[in-house]
Amino acid sequence: MPEPLPHSQAEPPTDSRTPGGVSATPPTGAPGSKGPGTVEVARPLWDESPTGWREWLAVVLLVGLCDLTIYRGQGYAGYSLLFAAVPWLLVAGGWRPHFRTATWVTGSLLLLVALRLLWSGSSLAVLVGFALVPAFAMALGNRLPYVPEWCRFTARMWVAPFDRLARYHHQSLQKRASDRRPSRWMEVTLPLAALLAFGAIFVFANPSLVRYVTDTAEKIGLELQRWFDHFSMLEVLFWAVTAWLGLALVRPRFLRRLPAVDAESVVDAKVVELQPGETAAGESRLFRPYRNTLLTVVGLFAVYLVFELTTLWFREFPEGFYYAGYAHQGAAWLTIALALATATLSLIFRAEILRDPRRPVLTRLAWIWSIQNFLLALSVFNRMHIYVDFNGMTRMRTIGLFGISTVVVGFVLVLIKISRGKSFLWLVRSQLWALSFAVILYALLPVDMLVHRYNVRRVMNGDVAAAVQISVHPIDDEGYLVLWPLLNCRDPLIENGIRGMLAEKSLTVGRSQSRRRRARRGWTTYQMSEQRLGQQLEANRAELAPLLSDETARTEAIRKFHDYVYQWY
Repeated sequence: MPEPLPHSQAEPPTDSRTPGGVSATPPTGAPGSKGPGTVEVARPLWDESPTGWREWLAVVLLVGLCDLTIYRGQGYAGYSLLFAAVPWLLVAGGWRPHFRTATWVTGSLLLLVALRLLWSGSSLAVLVGFALVPAFAMALGNRLPYVPEWCRFTARMWVAPFDRLARYHHQSLQKRASDRRPSRWMEVTLPLAALLAFGAIFVFANPSLVRYVTDTAEKIGLELQRWFDHFSMLEVLFWAVTAWLGLALVRPRFLRRLPAVDAESVVDAKVVELQPGETAAGESRLFRPYRNTLLTVVGLFAVYLVFELTTLWFREFPEGFYYAGYAHQGAAWLTIALALATATLSLIFRAEILRDPRRPVLTRLAWIWSIQNFLLALSVFNRMHIYVDFNGMTRMRTIGLFGISTVVVGFVLVLIKISRGKSFLWLVRSQLWALSFAVILYALLPVDMLVHRYNVRRVMNGDVAAAVQISVHPIDDEGYLVLWPLLNCRDPLIENGIRGMLAEKSLTVGRSQSRRRRARRGWTTYQMSEQRLGQQLEANRAELAPLLSDETARTEAIRKFHDYVYQWY
């Protein structure tokens, strides 16, 4: 057998690292290895992709769109166009966008927000739209838009473009050094000069084209003059801010890495099967306090649920029953109890308790308490039903139902955390998602239309108490669209009062939809619900005519209606 060579004569070891010091060839069998000869380069902390003209064009178009719809816009139709167009700009200007489930969900929600703003806009819908734009950009950059990560992403949008601008500068220097072609600008300017020269000749050869070009130039000149009349340096600042944020949105992956969101990063430690003799080491000092706490709340909830069942279920309420106290304030306090129970369970089943061999005892108590919490949730819904059954539906009661439902969903998420061993981070992300979707859903729904359709149906069926909600609360245009059946109400005071309200609304809508006013407000103020209501009011003008021309009779009809229904407030 030959003797081994001295170390100085042996072949030098191959350095498998990249110039940056990152191992490019992992050893066979190592995690991430794809077999012999496979080379994997570690991904950079931020995007190193080349800069293209599409990215710059997307930013410029985004600035122009924001200027048109926000700075110079005057209504919700402008925001509708903005939220409908932004996803397309981000996709067109992005580099290798990722079309995952989160991308389709956030993009669809943005489209729904745009439709909602076009139908009947609200400030809440605008805020939801602006919140969804960074979420869509995150999804395009292959990041799940959990709420904590969304907050970090949104905060870094103000500083992250510094990295990208440095990258732009580096790429431009490299490109300038490698590009030795002389007079590259002539590749664009010469064809453009030829186009203008020959195009002008062809226009001058046709008098009709000369007249058309002249008229078009005059119109463009007038529009430019009108635009410069409202121009200010504040608008330049708005452009700069929009371009800065647009740069972060178009290229979201150059933001530094956010925490991973794959399954392994959110699954908590499972219960460890302890060997004999290790039980004492695995026991938690908090087991007995938690066990006693769960026993206490199980007993307390059992007593209270019996009281709730005997006092508020399956009974007729006497005259003068305090509906607001029991159904409004009481439901709010019970919702707080549900939220506190959610927080208690999520804090108990953490860390040491998950590894304690006595955990099944706590789990059984938690399931018993969970059943009681669901019965408590049914009690809260029952109280809201009592209140709605008394005098109808309102926006705030809709918000209350959304809030109760969100708390119940949060409690279900806690049970999933306990049964599947999920982490506390997973719970926080999931509960914030549930809250976010509740806000988005409320902003998208035509709440006034749904609320007053319910109230109108109650009144038409003979339960006139629900008419008080039409009297004491402001109503959007979409709410007025469903009031027409009340013109055939059997109660003359309600019928005449609604006719007076519709006549008053007809005068308001008529003034707002006049040609001169529409031209002054601009296209961004267009609302489909207002247009539809104007058409309905015009079609039924003959039925409203007696109160349209007589202001005194109209005011008296509305006053009598308010006084009459206020007894059910």
